[in-house]
Amino acid sequence: MPYDLGATVRLVGECRDPGGALATADTAVVTVTLPDGTALTPPVTEDTVGVYQADYVTTTPGRHVVRWVWTGPAAAYTDVFDVQEEAPPAVLSLADARRHLNLISTRDDDEVRFWNNATTRAVEYYTGPVIPRAFTEQHHVRGAASIVLLRTPVLAVTAVDSVLTGGAAYDLAGLDVDGDTGEVFRLDGGRLTGRLRITYRAGRTVISENITAGARVILEHLWRTQRSTRGGLAGGGEDYSVTEPIPGLGYAVPNRALQLLEPDRLPPGVA
Repeated sequence: MPYDLGATVRLVGECRDPGGALATADTAVVTVTLPDGTALTPPVTEDTVGVYQADYVTTTPGRHVVRWVWTGPAAAYTDVFDVQEEAPPAVLSLADARRHLNLISTRDDDEVRFWNNATTRAVEYYTGPVIPRAFTEQHHVRGAASIVLLRTPVLAVTAVDSVLTGGAAYDLAGLDVDGDTGEVFRLDGGRLTGRLRITYRAGRTVISENITAGARVILEHLWRTQRSTRGGLAGGGEDYSVTEPIPGLGYAVPNRALQLLEPDRLPPGVA
């Protein structure tokens, strides 16, 4: 499961001799390569014979590569771990997700959070951004009446900058945006031109009940497929069987979830 940004990851590696037995090495080094390509070597200690550990405090979201190398005997081991962004978008709170799954214990919280985040991605594939956050896009236009942003609903355009040195600059006070369609245009009716980097916020300040209900249905379906022997889920029955693949989503989303999300469905051709 992904780690929270700022959490401590305990890295564990086992040094084994050519015969497969745990062995104390002459040297042990672990290298953590961050998503930006930089590498760190946290201090290593031997916990028990041949079992080494190191603690790394996460500072960057994304995929990290862990490389253990021992000498005397020579051995190596590579693994990965993921760090999620500081505030990962989630339609449902952990408490709501746990309540809907009828989970009293907190022992499965990490797994619930994982599937809750996956549920949000499925919902937003169908509706566009739900949780408000910033997006940045580049658009290359030549005398266009408007620019259509890729993610809607748009809450506000926060910056329009030229990517090229000496390119046209646009004052935000002279621009407007249609939040529903994502269309950015000049208030004076003029044209937009150049290679532009546009930063904006998209999502919903109020999340309607049909979206949260759809998210609950998807979360329960995903949880059900992973833990079918647990029981104790809300709803139940064959209504959760997905027999027809949904374009772009396969068998991950029940039809009743799509019916709940239908009022906020993206226009055709937008995804």
